[in-house]
Amino acid sequence: MTGTEIAEIAIAVCLVIGALFVLVGSYGLLKLDSPMKRLHAPTKAGTLGVGSLLMASMIHSFAFGDGSMHEILIMAFLFVTAPITANFVAKVAIHRGLDMPTPEPPKDQTWSTLDVPEPQGNPAAPETPARS
Repeated sequence: MTGTEIAEIAIAVCLVIGALFVLVGSYGLLKLDSPMKRLHAPTKAGTLGVGSLLMASMIHSFAFGDGSMHEILIMAFLFVTAPITANFVAKVAIHRGLDMPTPEPPKDQTWSTLDVPEPQGNPAAPETPARS
């Protein structure tokens, strides 16, 4: 086997793997029932699928052309923005109550995305007088 044949096989494998991950992510986005479940399909499977497709593009550019590193920048941008976007979508779903209720936080703590509970009296702190 020559180097170009090995590169062609690697490109084909990356394309098939990427296509399968993107297909699974798209199917999960359409078929899952709640917003929190829908987050996992495009952020996990879609990111891996697009990363594999970009890897096929990098292999092709190095094997049959001058080589390109633009795909690494695209992957870095994708790997940074996908989790942040998923976090924002999850926070919106929690605040709107679109998913199951969150469990109670541990004692003396709060969840970072929900309302802060009423302050409990601290015997060491002085009482502030009410304004009139």
